[in-house]
Amino acid sequence: MTGAADSTAAELTPERSDRTGGRRLRRVVGASVVGTALEWYDFFIYGFAVTLVFNELFFVTADPATGVIVGFATFGVGFAVRPLGGFVFGHLGDRIGRRATLVITTVVMGVSTGLIGLLPTYDSIGIAAPVLLTVLRMCQGLGAGAEFGGASTLLAEHAPPHRRGFFTSFAQTGVQIGLLSGTAVFLLVETLPRQTVLDWAWRVPFLFSFVLIAVALYVRLRVDESPVFQRMVRQRTTVKLPVFEALRRYPRNFLIGIGAHICDTAVVYIYATYSLAYITKSLALPRWVALTGVVAFTLVVIVLQPVYGALSDRIGRRPLNLFSVVFTAAFAFPFFLLLDTREPVLIWLALVVATAFGFAPMIAVQPVFYAELFGARVRYTGFAASREIGAALAGFSPLVAAALVAQAGGRGWPVALWMIGTAAVSFVAFLLSKEGKDVDIAASDHTGEAAR
Repeated sequence: MTGAADSTAAELTPERSDRTGGRRLRRVVGASVVGTALEWYDFFIYGFAVTLVFNELFFVTADPATGVIVGFATFGVGFAVRPLGGFVFGHLGDRIGRRATLVITTVVMGVSTGLIGLLPTYDSIGIAAPVLLTVLRMCQGLGAGAEFGGASTLLAEHAPPHRRGFFTSFAQTGVQIGLLSGTAVFLLVETLPRQTVLDWAWRVPFLFSFVLIAVALYVRLRVDESPVFQRMVRQRTTVKLPVFEALRRYPRNFLIGIGAHICDTAVVYIYATYSLAYITKSLALPRWVALTGVVAFTLVVIVLQPVYGALSDRIGRRPLNLFSVVFTAAFAFPFFLLLDTREPVLIWLALVVATAFGFAPMIAVQPVFYAELFGARVRYTGFAASREIGAALAGFSPLVAAALVAQAGGRGWPVALWMIGTAAVSFVAFLLSKEGKDVDIAASDHTGEAAR
């Protein structure tokens, strides 16, 4: 009888283990989507505020266009400090764990965003207002510099190898939900009278971040630490200085990681942030046209992320990456030609097509692409630091676009050339990369080659 019972228990154990593993993975996916969405909501609403209100409240100049340019300069400051966040928090992620580090970045991001909603404006304290705003933007950049790399690493190390692209794509879905949420909030704010928006309503999206901190912390504290990191702790294979180890062991992959993030960083902020200024200022169209286009853009990304992620598990990461940057370059001029028609439907079509075939496949594959570039001991650091250096190099894209359009008398063709240039940089990076679909990411070190 005992033997039979033992036999039955042995037979049930794998099934029970599968159910437990599936439950754990779903929890990780849910926490990644919710946590990343809330953190990137914080990061994106700054960009909307620059275009819609900050040029009047903080960056006060005689020329409204100059106020927008100055505002976008501070928007880019958030990118300038993101590499520092990647190095600092990446180091922590490879030393104390992926989960614990994500909890820290959640607090940094949420508090800095909430405090923006409490700032006095230029009329109240003069030049100190934009200075304080810029400092808080830098704090946002520090948190954002490690958020995506940590969430993606945690997902990749929990996911089954044959579905790694599918599951990690949800990290990027969270980013787009954050963008959609920020857009929706500002759509609601824009329904109020303009003076009400300038008096107090602009603060609401930022103050709401204090509430979102609690939600993000709740979901992240319920997630198990990465099994890959737990094994490294047991085997005492963590390294003291992950930054130097990443640069020493993976110099080529580190450079590829920098170049790979140039194009998508440049174009997303042209599509989702600068297009607001171009449509409302240069084309003199209502704000709802631009904001509705960004909502459509974001919904397409959310729907297609798991589709392209799953496709990468079948055909590989490299083909999708190369296709996406080639399409982005080819569609750059048609994109602005459609915007310049001033027809809302054609403007929305431009954003949807650019997303569906250029931007969406590139960013769906991005989480798994970076996770497969580095060995487990330095994955968080290598991922976050290389990616965020790329973000810093291209993060001033809205500022560059605003300056180019101003020089071209309000025309968008110079921005199209800028987009093509960034696509060329990322094309070279992807061309030099090796296919990582079959890499064993549980290994402490690898060379980027498939596991044998």
